[in-house]
Amino acid sequence: MSAIALLSTARPLAAPATGSADVGGIAGWAVDLMEQLGVLGAGLAIALENLFPPLPSEVILPLAGFTASLGTFSLVWVIVATTLGSLVGALALYTLGRTVGQARLRAIAERLPLMDGDDVDKTVAWFHRHGSAAVFFGRFIPLFRSLISIPAGVERMHVVKFTLLTTAGSLIWNTVFVLAGYLLGQNWHFVEGWSGVLQWVVIGLVAVALTVFVIRRVRRNQARAREIDEVTADLTENVAGPDRGPA
Repeated sequence: MSAIALLSTARPLAAPATGSADVGGIAGWAVDLMEQLGVLGAGLAIALENLFPPLPSEVILPLAGFTASLGTFSLVWVIVATTLGSLVGALALYTLGRTVGQARLRAIAERLPLMDGDDVDKTVAWFHRHGSAAVFFGRFIPLFRSLISIPAGVERMHVVKFTLLTTAGSLIWNTVFVLAGYLLGQNWHFVEGWSGVLQWVVIGLVAVALTVFVIRRVRRNQARAREIDEVTADLTENVAGPDRGPA
């Protein structure tokens, strides 16, 4: 089946209210990959989604499930391929974090406005305590699904442990979305509409958290600047003090 024929089957005549031109473009790109590479194309698309979070697995996975419902692929192999794709993408980011390391990341943070090396130390310490839960449950949260692999590498979580946690979380997430597309058939795009709400909620929470972080850091830096000015003024006064005596 050609990519054009599959797309015309996959998308109803009336576009969904939640649809967009961007979603259609991503769907077409995913279809082309699956047409050229078979079930491995679905795995490659998900691997790239892990490396580039703006690519939504919430579109790719249901579409792969719908394709399986047409008999083009085996449902089981779609789940296996997409889970392997998730793992490959996560391991790439894990390796990046491990290569950069805590010391280098700390040096980078020192050069960034509103940040310092202590932020990296606190993050690594938190991840050391809660890393297992963060890696597993992070697979269910848009944006964090990809990014959580980097601190795992920085903290040097054992690669076997990271692989098992990532595989387990990805298997659950991918199975749910692939099965949804498989069962919904031509209405596979409804999944993207519901999951899109979750994605916007996460983006909103991140925006609020960043705003609070920036405000608190600006206030902290202003307070530090005032303290430095006061100390400098006191030192200047003390040094100049003896010269103020009578002639």
